[in-house]
Amino acid sequence: MITAEDFDVGAAWHVAAPYDFLRRLRREHPVFRSEHLDAHVLTRYGDVRAAYGDPRRFSSEGSLTISRSLAAETRRVLGEHGSFLSSFVANVDPPAHTRLRRSVSRAFTPRAVAAMERRFRDLNEEVLDRVAPHGGADLVAEIAHVPSARLTARFIGVPEEDEDFVREHVRDWFQLFLSPQPPERQLALAGSFLAYLDYVDRLVAARAAEPRDDFVSLMTSLIGTELSHREVVELISTILLGGNDTVPNQLGNSVLRLLREEVWPVPPELLRTAVEECMRIDGASLGSFRHVTADVELHGVTIPEGSLCLLSTDSAAHDEDVFDAPEEFRPARRNADAHMTLGYGIHFCVGAALARLQLRTALEVLGERLPRLRLAPGAPPVAYRTSIVGRGLTALEVEW
Repeated sequence: MITAEDFDVGAAWHVAAPYDFLRRLRREHPVFRSEHLDAHVLTRYGDVRAAYGDPRRFSSEGSLTISRSLAAETRRVLGEHGSFLSSFVANVDPPAHTRLRRSVSRAFTPRAVAAMERRFRDLNEEVLDRVAPHGGADLVAEIAHVPSARLTARFIGVPEEDEDFVREHVRDWFQLFLSPQPPERQLALAGSFLAYLDYVDRLVAARAAEPRDDFVSLMTSLIGTELSHREVVELISTILLGGNDTVPNQLGNSVLRLLREEVWPVPPELLRTAVEECMRIDGASLGSFRHVTADVELHGVTIPEGSLCLLSTDSAAHDEDVFDAPEEFRPARRNADAHMTLGYGIHFCVGAALARLQLRTALEVLGERLPRLRLAPGAPPVAYRTSIVGRGLTALEVEW
């Protein structure tokens, strides 16, 4: 029988089918220490939400930079960049967080996000124009990742000829920091990561010399007044990460769920709630790490000061005390948007509105263009990438 000691979010079995296991943990071990993560884990919705809402005791300071260990030689090669994300908005507490988020939010106004809908629809149409005549595809590699990556790159200000370069190096970043890798592989990925940072650094310098109407230019204009050069490089680097990975992963998870549940194409009147239900039941994010700044007593367990905690949003999204019949997919579920897949509190995802827009638009275009979309018969069983904070398919063979 699987027990709390077996909890390992990086294990293939856990990423593929964690929910029965998480249900038992919520009931029997709502708070426990994971040897695999060297961290305590919170599994119930109320506890996760309370921790998100208490940044004084559950600090974000440095929580992303130590989410996995690297070999000594890899750390030596990375040097000062081994602490990448140290000044990213999701990795700091107020007042630094307040300043950084205020700066980034300037680019994510409702008007700016709405203006990107037409552009994103066109990018999806372009991809489908190319693949639709084939009658089938790997949805993950050939459809889900391309429009989101291109939209994010163009929003940021990455030249079109550099988009493939960025996508490749973003993939390497996730492998280096969030997936178990042997030491030799870590070194190769570290080299790719340093090349990625150097590219972003040169992009910032180019926009400082010749500003354009893009995110890089906006952030670069704030260097010396609101932001440091390093903060701008990390902000740009990490937003590229989300657009190249998190949103496409969520789209892949969502399409798989919708096809299995025979909710395809999604009726227009259900599109918004169906997107929320997909994020709830098959979220691309497994949770967030926090540091405990003082002893915390919870359900009879003492979490000592200085401990690392995983706030399991994946488990919280299936909590029976909040969501009726949580394992049932209900595209019209009224409280589906109560999930915390996009975070909660002061660290609620600054690009949440854009992420939701991308998911709705992609599903709408796919439904219009490929109304007979279905899982390809005889395809290999679906598999997920191993990652300590994310959940995404390695492939999804479909036909139409």
